[in-house]
Amino acid sequence: MGVPVSQMWTVASYVLKQRWSGRKRYPLVLMLEPLFRCNLACAGCGKIQYPAHVLKRELSVQQCLDAAEECGAPMVSIPGGEPLLHPDITEIVEGLIAMKKYVYLCTNAVLLKKALEEGKFSPSKYLTFSVHMDGEGEHHDFAVCREGTYEKATAGIRLAVERGFRVTTNTTIFDGADPNALRGFFDTMMDLGVEGMMVSPGYAYPKAPDQANFMAEREKTTSFFEMLLSNRKKRWVFNQSPLFLEFLMGRREYECLPWGNPTYNLFGWQKPCYLIQDGYVESFRELMETTDWENYGRASGNTACQQCMVHCGYEPSAVDHTFSSFGGMWGTVKAMLFNLYANPSAGKRLAEEAKKPHGPMVQLGIDSGASEKAGAA
Repeated sequence: MGVPVSQMWTVASYVLKQRWSGRKRYPLVLMLEPLFRCNLACAGCGKIQYPAHVLKRELSVQQCLDAAEECGAPMVSIPGGEPLLHPDITEIVEGLIAMKKYVYLCTNAVLLKKALEEGKFSPSKYLTFSVHMDGEGEHHDFAVCREGTYEKATAGIRLAVERGFRVTTNTTIFDGADPNALRGFFDTMMDLGVEGMMVSPGYAYPKAPDQANFMAEREKTTSFFEMLLSNRKKRWVFNQSPLFLEFLMGRREYECLPWGNPTYNLFGWQKPCYLIQDGYVESFRELMETTDWENYGRASGNTACQQCMVHCGYEPSAVDHTFSSFGGMWGTVKAMLFNLYANPSAGKRLAEEAKKPHGPMVQLGIDSGASEKAGAA
């Protein structure tokens, strides 16, 4: 199980309370971006392309804590940029933990070992380091456009696990990725002792240097994830809703709930979600009450939403389904008990993929020209 019972209970009781109160739209995870600045320049990232004066800015500790209080979500994800570059990240995390928020600090882990050696964090059930890992060795280094990153990240993971911290991984998958290599990567992450893994298809950030290799066809995406996630090994643990993983495999249909993971950053509350920037408002209440939610999601016909299957919009849908009906709860329990997903057809396609040549570029599905351009930034 990739999530502690205490966290599962907190989330379950929170969701049930929202539903019993008749609240149709409620946040599940606050996406808190205290800065956009980063120490890497990944080809698929759209966050670091802001002008220098924006990259120098950062949210204060009080702004971060006020956003968490205002939003009320039981979980807070801290992406970036690279959060460990924030001079007050320790105080931000400690403040959120004092509020009993379950914090996922998203990091590329280049600075993680140093931060732990300096004693910036203490182990807590409320704190998880969510490490961005896009593959093994040279494949990860190619994706993040810098050699040696994989070695630094795994060193940080090992030390964090040894010191009793909760550690998960976060893997973005691009078009053309090698499913066999990724399955081998799952083995390696489990060997490192991580609590669980998270996977999600890449979404086409308008500002990202590489626009050619995001997963742009839903049927192709589900076909790939069916190959990747069928015939699983028992030792693999995923830190995600099992119904969301079934959605990625094409076994379920959901509509995006963009308000499920609201985003607060340097510009305010982002409309409508973490991935699409259609303006900002000053308060969470204004975000919920003034956003034209019917204009987003696949059913709306919005062209920006048609192929998206990213976790920040669809995992809230899966969690909501779990607690909205007996069928959703039973589906979740069944997925947890019978999680190997035997599929001979997917296994055959996986074997055929193994016969194809896969270098680091093809293995990750990253365009070499875009990656080199990003690496030179």
